[in-house]
Amino acid sequence: MKLRIFGLPETVTVLAATHFIVDGFSNIYAPLLPVLIPKLGLTLATAGLLQTCLQLSNSVSQLAFGALADRWKPRILLIAGPLLSVAVLSLIGLAPNVWTVAAVLIVGGLGGAAFHPPAAALVYKVGGFRRSMAMSVHITGGSMGFAMGPLIFAPFVAVAGLAWTPILMVPGLLMLWAWLRHMPAMDTTLEPHAARGFAGLRPYAKPLGLLYLIVVIRTLTAVSISTFMPVLLTRRGVSVGAAGAMAAVYLACTSAGGFFGGSMADRWGARRVIILSLVCAVPFLAIAPLLHGWLFLAVLCLGGFLLQSTLPVNVTFGQSLAPISAATVSSLMMGFAWGTGGLMVSLVGLAADRTGIETALMTVAVLPLGAALLALPLPDDRTLVRDH
Repeated sequence: MKLRIFGLPETVTVLAATHFIVDGFSNIYAPLLPVLIPKLGLTLATAGLLQTCLQLSNSVSQLAFGALADRWKPRILLIAGPLLSVAVLSLIGLAPNVWTVAAVLIVGGLGGAAFHPPAAALVYKVGGFRRSMAMSVHITGGSMGFAMGPLIFAPFVAVAGLAWTPILMVPGLLMLWAWLRHMPAMDTTLEPHAARGFAGLRPYAKPLGLLYLIVVIRTLTAVSISTFMPVLLTRRGVSVGAAGAMAAVYLACTSAGGFFGGSMADRWGARRVIILSLVCAVPFLAIAPLLHGWLFLAVLCLGGFLLQSTLPVNVTFGQSLAPISAATVSSLMMGFAWGTGGLMVSLVGLAADRTGIETALMTVAVLPLGAALLALPLPDDRTLVRDH
């Protein structure tokens, strides 16, 4: 059976499909917030703090897994991580209190963290001269899975109830079995005796540091919107199922942005794509909370499309700077930076409790302008890509 997409190696398809499932289940929490909040008596600040727990385990811990993958055969991480994530996160409906929810999110998040760095490094290695396209396919797979989460989980719980979420484990594990059996036994390292891990990143500390801060700001903005959008909609009278569907449409548009950004970076360069997309996203994201209905969704989708178009660009940019530590760079750009941005979501929730969700989201929407300023000193990445 041929598993190629856009003529890319079969491994890219396998990883993208697995990424779809992993990130889909990692987005089981936010769509269920309108049900979890009244059941457990959560404030918006607590809801944001729980999202932070998920971000910490699913993102920040990628630093350790990335360094491990650069020194150790990654196949175990690539297989065991997704299985753990799906099996544990599907138990969220059985959680009787906030502490159990936190435990489910943390343990399930660790499974996703184990998968992401070696997967991105493997995509970089097998992508050849089409690394940006390969990374776009891989990341779009995860983004589409993340987008499908609200479309599946919210309607399911609305019909069956929270207690039945463990049933979702069955199709998730079956889909993983279908793809994981094609996972190649490959090492992600490029040279056996070269400096790897964090040691390989030291010569590129300045540009990687700027990329890191850019991803932090973009993540804070994106995660704040995706976390509190369902709550905002239900408080405006939208049903849980309809809010989940609208959130899925929004996340699907952001996924398309990631694919678009990866292809445009090959033509115009990552630095230019990063700056233009971040600046252009701000007016749409800032005005959206003032709107209602489908106009709200349309404007927010356009802003999210632009905001997330830098998603694969930052990863391939960082990997081009330090290819010998591809998994560690991936963990820095896809993991630690996302986790750091996610840490601040609880602050947005706290602000939303005091000023309202609309005001809090409008404030967060302006932050990408600062990220665009940080991108100005970045080097021309197109020469780096050609060198590697």
